[in-house]
Amino acid sequence: MPSAQPPLAVFAMDPVHLPRLFPAPLLARLRRTAVIDPGLVVRDFADPAAARALAEADVLITGWGCPRLDGGALAAAPRLRTVLHSAGSVRPVAGEAVWERGIAVSSAAGANALPVAEYTLAMILLAGKDAFARRERYRETHAEPTPAETAGTGNLGRRVGIVGASRVGRRLLELLRPFDFEVLLHDPYVDAAEARALGAQPLGLTDLLRRSDIVSLHAPDLPETRHLLDRERLALIRDGGMLINTSRGALVAPDALADELVSGRLHAVLDVTDPEPPPADSPLYRLPNVFLTPHIAGSLGNELERLGRVVVEELERLAAGLPLAHEVRRADLTRAA
Repeated sequence: MPSAQPPLAVFAMDPVHLPRLFPAPLLARLRRTAVIDPGLVVRDFADPAAARALAEADVLITGWGCPRLDGGALAAAPRLRTVLHSAGSVRPVAGEAVWERGIAVSSAAGANALPVAEYTLAMILLAGKDAFARRERYRETHAEPTPAETAGTGNLGRRVGIVGASRVGRRLLELLRPFDFEVLLHDPYVDAAEARALGAQPLGLTDLLRRSDIVSLHAPDLPETRHLLDRERLALIRDGGMLINTSRGALVAPDALADELVSGRLHAVLDVTDPEPPPADSPLYRLPNVFLTPHIAGSLGNELERLGRVVVEELERLAAGLPLAHEVRRADLTRAA
């Protein structure tokens, strides 16, 4: 049944994101569904104005820049029953106290997965055409490549290895279907039948690295995945292979990766690094075999409205007495990214 009174919702994020996530039409929909004050955007739960708002809040609309919801923060929000996250992973926001108190958590991570998957697909296609190296050579020679130089180039039958069937990994697998790739997948939570249903051949990580022309990382950032690709595993990727990382920099051992790239043995598209950004003297900025971008694969610009729309729709469902469509369970955090 719909709630008798509209819920009181409070924004908790960096205020700079609010107008991009919730432009005027979406903000109007929010106001029709909940009691909100767009002029109050919480950055510090200890702030007196924030504390007064949290004391009455039924719903917290979080985003990038939201303080972590730990026991102390939740103690100031006794009525809070729902967190609607207008960004990707809820890991930085939802502390253990959130799950222990049984607060419902929803995330727009699924919507944020789409631009990451689109960006990765574009990089895979460009890598298969050797576009990054060709651009560098064209700058130097002003000459078109000869047939002999392009003999190994092209996307027909290219082997693409996907590490992690996360939200992004699954969207990418979907986007890869129309192309003539041989798609390989490693994910310890996905069995062979599910992998094939996703359009991929299941493989162990060692075999995937050895067989792939292009390796794309989409695993979550967990203690057990830190430096998943260490020196030994990076060495398994074939000479001239391409590594794409649009997930988290910590998945790859930074010194080992730098050594492989400085040697010229591997190529890389890196939208994330460890640390982020790289130090000013990092070779990643100047290597011709590295395409380095400043964490832009996720939602940017007008794509942010897609995330805000998810939150508005979730709040409308909540007000109508319907279950959340994008609820996150504690167990989901072991595999979602």
